[in-house]
Amino acid sequence: MLCYAFICYPAKNSFGQSITPSQNPAFLKNITIKGNDICKRSILLRELNITENSLLSKDSLNELLNLNRLRLENLALFNEVVLVTDFITTDTFNLNIIVKERWYIIPEASFQLADRNFNQWWVEQHHDFNRINLVLAAVNKNFRGNREELSIYTQFGYTQKYALNYIRPFINKAQTIGWGLYLGYATNRQIYYSADSNKQVFAGTYTGPILNHLFEGTISLTYRPAFATRHLFSMAFKYQDAADTILQLNPNYFGNHQSVFRYIELAYRLEMNHTDNWNYPTKGQKLVINDIFRWGITGFNWQNYINVEAGAFSRLGNNFLFAAILRGRITIPNNQPFILTEGLGFMANYVRGYEYYIINGSQYGLLRLDLKYELFNHTFKNIPIKYFTAFPLRIYPKLFVDAGYCNVNNGNLYNNFLGNTLLSSAGIGLDIVTAYDFKIRLEYALNALLQKGLYLHTTSE
Repeated sequence: MLCYAFICYPAKNSFGQSITPSQNPAFLKNITIKGNDICKRSILLRELNITENSLLSKDSLNELLNLNRLRLENLALFNEVVLVTDFITTDTFNLNIIVKERWYIIPEASFQLADRNFNQWWVEQHHDFNRINLVLAAVNKNFRGNREELSIYTQFGYTQKYALNYIRPFINKAQTIGWGLYLGYATNRQIYYSADSNKQVFAGTYTGPILNHLFEGTISLTYRPAFATRHLFSMAFKYQDAADTILQLNPNYFGNHQSVFRYIELAYRLEMNHTDNWNYPTKGQKLVINDIFRWGITGFNWQNYINVEAGAFSRLGNNFLFAAILRGRITIPNNQPFILTEGLGFMANYVRGYEYYIINGSQYGLLRLDLKYELFNHTFKNIPIKYFTAFPLRIYPKLFVDAGYCNVNNGNLYNNFLGNTLLSSAGIGLDIVTAYDFKIRLEYALNALLQKGLYLHTTSE
């Protein structure tokens, strides 16, 4: 596990380190980097926990180099990373780092589903192409070679959206402090305004009048004192309105019978990720905590909620892997406007096998357990396409068990029969992970309602 590696190699500072081995020492003289045509050398050196002119242990050198290779891969800037030692003498060596850069400037033209998952769109919405968003974007994931991200989005279709996002990860010499800015504006002609029997209820038509406008402006500050630890502080102003027809259908949509929803949001996020692969972890631990406070200007009074995600991943031997993920949310006060009661069924917070259902509530818990087998893990190299010279492919058959619970106090109002009930499921699946962090999850699940089905997802668990 990575945490073991951190213990074995205590750092002199957050990222570089100086090691005094007890025996069999090796002196690292120089570090050379090849293939970084765009990414600056300082960005890569900052991720390493070894430095030039440092004394290392030759006995642990292979483990240490593998750890640093994983660190560079987790930047999501390269298709391939290779570390090669060049011994000048028996106890002095240079380190050569060879990288193959990804395509950073990406003109995106993609289709995104407006619904919560593929199955809901395909079955319940009858694969209606009016519920697809066409996203046209210009994205630079390594702006000026400094890992800055600059994105301009234009979205057409179900939701019309325009957004600008800028992230600068480092603004100080120690490369520990960064900042970001997000501006977004969106409109909808159809919106999810209520629930009935744990299903979403929509109002409006695709060609009808605009039912709501949304605006968000966010400024953020990040502090990354160590490789695997990141703190994020943000302040946002959010505005949303709704047509009178929505308030007639659900007076509690914004709370207090208001047609305008304005609030200030203060957020703090802690990320501690000691896994081997941040895109698809197979070993290590992670912890993510979100504490968000919202002060209502119009529409509601206030809300404070805490989200927690903890994950443990391990290799059991013979290519078997085990994963356990725990997520939960606590909200005060419990009584909130309908728009702020997304419990289970949204984003990644759902019990597998219940993809067709939602549970509106302010408190929930979710546990996922997976037993996987690494059936295939290979990188196809020397592909004659620039920025695509290496094509990794990993395939994992798996067995899984899920359990979840969502506390609700509005069950009678929305016929919420799955609220305040233990949800459970089990099944088999197949995970496919490939280039540019693309993932496909095929899962066949049986839930406690004795309903079974095959589900498709393109996100991590």
